[in-house]
Amino acid sequence: MNPEEFFAGHDLALAVFEKVRSVVEQQGQVEIRTSKSQVAFRRRRGFAYLWLPGQYLARPDAEVVLSVALGRPDDSPRFKEVVHPAAAHWMHHLEINDWDEIDDEVTGWLREAFDRAG
Repeated sequence: MNPEEFFAGHDLALAVFEKVRSVVEQQGQVEIRTSKSQVAFRRRRGFAYLWLPGQYLARPDAEVVLSVALGRPDDSPRFKEVVHPAAAHWMHHLEINDWDEIDDEVTGWLREAFDRAG
């Protein structure tokens, strides 16, 4: 499955994917992996993920979620949730309701995550 097939019928999610891909590809080489549950952006390890909460929730608050792996917690009120799954990793979940929410602030987080993913 490719990202276009994963996001079929989800125009906003596909537009967000295209914008995120553009941002991270400007930083350098990136691998994009699509599974049944998400689209992952990877270098040596994954650093950003797009997924459809409607696959898991009956009434999601957003069509698509961008999850960004940082080496620190960020207390921005924009994040729906920040979890600490491992000693040096914090996963930040950002609900996206409009493609232009991928703004300078989000671009900064993506660049930070890209650099850290090595």
